[in-house]
Formats: sequence, C-alpha cells, structure tokens
Amino acid sequence: MPFHRPIPDSNQPSKMSSGLKGYVEAEKLMQIAMVMPAAVAIGWAAGYGADHLFNTHWLTIVGIILGCVSGLVYVIQVAVLAEKKATRADAADNDSGKGNPPSAS
Repeated sequence: MPFHRPIPDSNQPSKMSSGLKGYVEAEKLMQIAMVMPAAVAIGWAAGYGADHLFNTHWLTIVGIILGCVSGLVYVIQVAVLAEKKATRADAADNDSGKGNPPSAS
C-alpha cells in the first residue's frame, strides 16, 4: 500500500506579530481603492484601442463597463474573504464557534 501524505493544515498559526498582521490585513483591504480605478482605466484603454482598430465609436463604453464589472467582482471577492477571516477569528477567540460569548450577569 503506497504512502499518502496528509493534506497540510491551512490554519497553521502565523509567525507575524499581531501588530504587523493588522497592517497586512489593512493593506489587503486598501487594494480595493486601487483596483477599481485601475480596472476602469484598463477597460477604457482597451475599448479606446479597439475603437481605433475597428473604426467604431461604441467599444470604449463596452470596455469601461467590462472594467467596472471586473473590478467589482474582485472587490466582492476580497470583501467575502475578509468577512470569512473575521468570522473565523471571532469563533477562535470565542472557543465555541457560535458567535458572541454569553454575557456574565
């Protein structure tokens, strides 16, 4: 019977300090501010170039719309990933995995 390596655990603790980890997470979320305008600019440039190549006047608008859609898809992916990480971190801090701890009265 062949030896099968186990799948590595993706929840291994990070070796970064908590302050540095916060800066890294903030930088990931700040990408959103750069991705949207860049996606729109790339879409505009591609549409403008296609307009001149094919001698049309409407491909610039299509390029801008496609740039907006692609930027928005990336923003949603980043936001969902950040929400999953925050939920996992809350569950790990809570030790129950079921939301906020009950208040002590």
